[in-house]
Amino acid sequence: MELKLPLAGGLENYTLTGTPVAQGTYSPARSRLAFAAAHVVADPLGDNSPGAPAVIDWEHTLGFRRHLWSLGLSVAEAMDTAQRGMGLDWASTQELIRRSAAEAPDGRIAVGVGTDQLPAGTHDLDAVVAAYEEQLAVAEDVAAQPILMASRALCAAAAGPDDYRKVYDRLLAQSSRPVILHWLGSMFDPALAGYWGSDSVEVATDVVVGLIEDNVQKVDGIKISLLDADKEVALRKRLPEGVRLYTGDDFNYPELIQGDGDRYSDALLGIFAAIAPAAAAALKALDDNDLDTYNKVFAPTVPLARQIFSKPTYYYKTGIAFLAWLNGYQPGFTMVGGLQTGRSLPHLADTFRLADQAGVLTNPELAVDRFRQLLKVGGVDA
Repeated sequence: MELKLPLAGGLENYTLTGTPVAQGTYSPARSRLAFAAAHVVADPLGDNSPGAPAVIDWEHTLGFRRHLWSLGLSVAEAMDTAQRGMGLDWASTQELIRRSAAEAPDGRIAVGVGTDQLPAGTHDLDAVVAAYEEQLAVAEDVAAQPILMASRALCAAAAGPDDYRKVYDRLLAQSSRPVILHWLGSMFDPALAGYWGSDSVEVATDVVVGLIEDNVQKVDGIKISLLDADKEVALRKRLPEGVRLYTGDDFNYPELIQGDGDRYSDALLGIFAAIAPAAAAALKALDDNDLDTYNKVFAPTVPLARQIFSKPTYYYKTGIAFLAWLNGYQPGFTMVGGLQTGRSLPHLADTFRLADQAGVLTNPELAVDRFRQLLKVGGVDA
């Protein structure tokens, strides 16, 4: 198949060369825990303009999660991939958590617990804790594992590391089950710069390691998204025995998940939603100790991931929804908050090429047809 794609201000003929990764049903991986952070599908008839309350297409949003579960992946629900703080309001978040948790097989779900219901402005630490507690109660109510998300409000309110400890120590004491901590770098959200009370990653690492060591029975693991494999490995080496490192590094995940000797990272990744069949196949190969297949499957997905998560990184959600649309998991390329405009046509054309080469266009004919439609709407006669 061939189509014309934007390139350097013009158009080029592009012939699809990729072989789609085989579809199938998988059991959860034995050797690693693997969460895909899933996006939400906007109702194309809803008023999903910037600043408006989210209107969600529940049929396709939940259908996408069933797709992930069928591949053996667990779902990280209501995370930044679902546009927390970028279009998904707290009312819709609660409904998303409850609907998704009701369908999750064997408890294979963890849910984001944050403070984004707080109005814009400055808040004291007690208000931040109260917001976290409200959201933690929702996670407890649906019996889902909590992910204590990095909080913009806490980052703004905290005077230093001691304030982070005050908030997290209180929350961990209340949780009825071990939580996943969440360290999101400023490339994903500029409002989180200096999280844990320092602009130095090394100092911040000392703070979070101390928090974990003092609350080791209440911490299942920590998800770290700094897009720096060396810093992740350095933290991984310092974690107490039994505490997991969940990689959120969408640039270096194959090597981090494979690990080195007895140390490896589990996965909690937005890119897994985009490359779900490849992720499932690679994890099965890892279970079978077939590293050749593991690397062969994952290697071509890395350029795609680096494209989707390129700067400004926080618009990666647009690429996730774009691929879901190309692959037929949602009827239109629309997003809550109008975020489908977050990437240009040339950027999406490069994403299309790399998705083909990675074998994650599961229905190439449909993908070609839909991308031609997008070009036409964008004013490109291809």
